[in-house]
This record gives sequence, C-alpha cells and structure tokens, in this order.
Amino acid sequence: MPLGILAALLVLIADQASKWWVLNVLDLPDLRQIVLLPVLNLTMVWNRGVTFGLLNGLGSWGHVVLAVVALAVVVALGFWLRRAESRIMAVAIGSIAGGAVGNVLDRVRFGGVVDFIHAHIETRWGDYSWYVFNVADAAIVCGVAALILESTFSKRGRAGERAST
Repeated sequence: MPLGILAALLVLIADQASKWWVLNVLDLPDLRQIVLLPVLNLTMVWNRGVTFGLLNGLGSWGHVVLAVVALAVVVALGFWLRRAESRIMAVAIGSIAGGAVGNVLDRVRFGGVVDFIHAHIETRWGDYSWYVFNVADAAIVCGVAALILESTFSKRGRAGERAST
C-alpha cells in the first residue's frame, strides 16, 4: 500500500475513533468540558464553519457546500499524491487528505465538525487560548507544515530557488 494512502487511512481512523470516543464513551456533549491538565481540556464544540469557525454563518446548506468543496480538495490531493516525489511529501499529502475526509464525514453525519481539544494557558500577563480543534485538524496542520518544510529545505526546493534567481 502506498505510504500516502496508509497515512490518510491512519489519520482517518484515529480521527473518527477519537470523535466516537468523546461522543459515545465520555459523553462530552452532556459534560461540555473535562479538564485533563492545567493547559489542556476536552471541550465539546460543534463547528459549523471551517478552520477556527470561519464561515460559520453559511446557513442550512453551509455544511453541504463545505463538504463538497473539501471533497474536491481531496480529489486534487489524490492527483498530487500520485506525483509525490518523496516520502515526506506522500505522508504530508496523505495526512491532509485523511484529515479532510474525517471532517467531511462529520459534516455529512452531524451537519458540523466535532471539535474537542482545547489548549490554553493562564499567565500573570493574560490568558491565552487556542481554538478548539480535533485530530483531523492537527493532521492537516502538520501535513501543511511538512509540505512547507519539505519545499524549503529539500535539495529539490533549494535547486529550484537557485534556478529562479
């Protein structure tokens, strides 16, 4: 099995299993929040928009529109994955695709995405809180970061940069 497809499947399974666990075992929708560490909570949020809650007010068809757009992106990622030139690139693209499919499944099943990981810190200078996210979101962000690092630091990326100057 190609490495990128394996990465996509692992991300998808981890994402959907974690969401099943918080919904059905922990019953987080009723509990609303569980403090794990002073800097980490499980906090139930239904995200009807996209990353960081953007486009949250798209109306009753918003989740369908966002699911269709995400599936189009996954198809494009599939074509890109077939041409991946390194293992890092294949795993990164697979991680992005697996995360996107995980969130699409939520939109289709629930009308929104299950978000539940909440990192925050309180200091004497103020409180800092990151948006509530999920395993799929983390995989997408890590995949994008890996693609950026790969293109910046790979021999291919440096050679292309020298050729264009």
